[in-house]
Amino acid sequence: MKLQTLLENAREGRLQLPDFQRSWVWDEERIRGLIASISRGFPVGAVMTLRTGGAVDFKPRPLEGAPSSASDETPDSLLLDGQQRLTSLYQVLVRKQVVATLTPRRQRVRRWFYLDIEKCLDEAGDRDEAVVILPEGRRVTSEFGRVIDLDLSTRELEFENMMFPLTSVLDYADWQTAFVMQYSATGDFQARFQRLNEFHERVIKNFTEYLVPQIELSASTSKEAVCVVFEKVNTGGKALDAFELITAMYAADGYELRKDWFGTEEGEGRHGRLRAAMRLPSAAEGVLSGVGNTDFLQAISLFHTRDLREAAKAEGKTGRELPQVSATRQVLLNLPLNAYVQYQHRVEEGFLAAARFLIQLDIYRVKDLPYQSQVVPLAAILAELGRDADSPAAIEKIRRWYWNGVFGELYGSSTETRIAKDFIEVVEWVRGGSEPSTVRDATVRADRLDTMRMRLSAAYKGVNALLMNRGAEDFRSGQTFSHTIFFDENVDIHHIFPQDWCKKQGIAKQVYDSIINKTPLTARTNRIIGGVAPSEYLARIEDDGAETEAVDSRLRSHLVDPSLLRSDDFGAAFRKRRDELVVLIEKAIGKPVIVTEGSELDGDFDEDPTEIEDLGSDAL
Repeated sequence: MKLQTLLENAREGRLQLPDFQRSWVWDEERIRGLIASISRGFPVGAVMTLRTGGAVDFKPRPLEGAPSSASDETPDSLLLDGQQRLTSLYQVLVRKQVVATLTPRRQRVRRWFYLDIEKCLDEAGDRDEAVVILPEGRRVTSEFGRVIDLDLSTRELEFENMMFPLTSVLDYADWQTAFVMQYSATGDFQARFQRLNEFHERVIKNFTEYLVPQIELSASTSKEAVCVVFEKVNTGGKALDAFELITAMYAADGYELRKDWFGTEEGEGRHGRLRAAMRLPSAAEGVLSGVGNTDFLQAISLFHTRDLREAAKAEGKTGRELPQVSATRQVLLNLPLNAYVQYQHRVEEGFLAAARFLIQLDIYRVKDLPYQSQVVPLAAILAELGRDADSPAAIEKIRRWYWNGVFGELYGSSTETRIAKDFIEVVEWVRGGSEPSTVRDATVRADRLDTMRMRLSAAYKGVNALLMNRGAEDFRSGQTFSHTIFFDENVDIHHIFPQDWCKKQGIAKQVYDSIINKTPLTARTNRIIGGVAPSEYLARIEDDGAETEAVDSRLRSHLVDPSLLRSDDFGAAFRKRRDELVVLIEKAIGKPVIVTEGSELDGDFDEDPTEIEDLGSDAL
């Protein structure tokens, strides 16, 4: 079925959803990936529909964004599988309105989607980067709005910047006619018009002529069968991933990749070795427990593509002739067996070195790891540097890079490009080169501390690790949180001003739940704290034999002002600790944190991606 026909059917109400389908939940990065795939004519999966008029009589509802008139129609078909993809495409291509979506950090935003014509026509370019996402005002600014980096607020500016609005895909001729009227009298008209023709042939036609595989269940399908099928397509098994495909390809050469990873009855595989790395007997998991087989393959692909680039340089190639260092899915699927065999042991040592590095930062568990995705470049960097990473100067640079990635929150989405750049740039920096882009790009705002409320936030976990790493001592015992103490005493992040006490004082949850009011403590100390005022629980600790001066010293090790805590002054203590945490972060990233009077974090903000439903078989 033509994609255009499916979208027209949705607009006119001939194709609707069964009412029990979940809501549309895709974020802007998923939409970007879907658009990029279709713009290249790549398959994005089949849709499954059910003909209406049979024994199954589900209540229908239109796709989100369809006109109200669609709900007045009796649909010919119901969409059982493919809602997220088709709704995303309907929102972007058909509605001609700004798209209400989410950022990868689950902030509600309103976005326009464009194609950068020149980037689309660049065969060597990354098509994802050619999909340009703009805020509702169609302007991209920097320096807090003082500098306009890209302005597409008028059609004339779209033409000037050679940016094509995806809202015009289905009526491309109208947009092109307006372009001709605008530019026909200019000196560069012929060159621009030629590029437009190429763009139409190579990109636009991929949308207008795109064919979607459609599985259609007949109207005679029983209700039981429909329910079973719907359950299977929405909560089906594990998707076929890069590791499975590479395993099949290597098997043709007689190499058993699965045994390498999972091991055999005779010996433990790489997966087990990484899970056990730097894990104490009392710990349920090691810091590398979250490393997956595709993570390992990504690290190897960095070395392989680096070698290809260096070989091309040696042949005298320059510029776009040089292959990119990359860890994308496409590169993984092209990873030759000889490259895997060549680098597997070196990369494993890199991951083990990454475990040691993270332990030195007082990051002991996977759940306390700010970004799982940042472990891949960290392992590759340490594998490449080898002993060069052991000097104090090298360690300091790698630490700065790591914390800039964490507090700049740069590894939250679309990480493949950054992984490759960091692998090259951090190694060069350690060996005397310039600062890597991650260190230059990272910006941290002081008011971001107020919104760090859940342990799923990378920066939230980063603050906790920095506090332990600077020598924070348990309020009760005075012990620092070494690897052994951390697990034996069940250390976790707890409130300083207890939440029950805060509720009684009328302090808002979004305030007292901030990382500013939290710190690492043992489980026993947290029980002593209970839900009482700080002055009361400090008295309990001192009644148990602790000297006042010693307790005050422990509080200061957490950047808590003892006098303000003892006087139960939440507001003053909160502000003072925020200032202290800013200094702590500045020391870690090696540059100032941005302090402003206002906040740029407008709108609803939810850091917990578990509240967004699993996309099931609609995930690309």
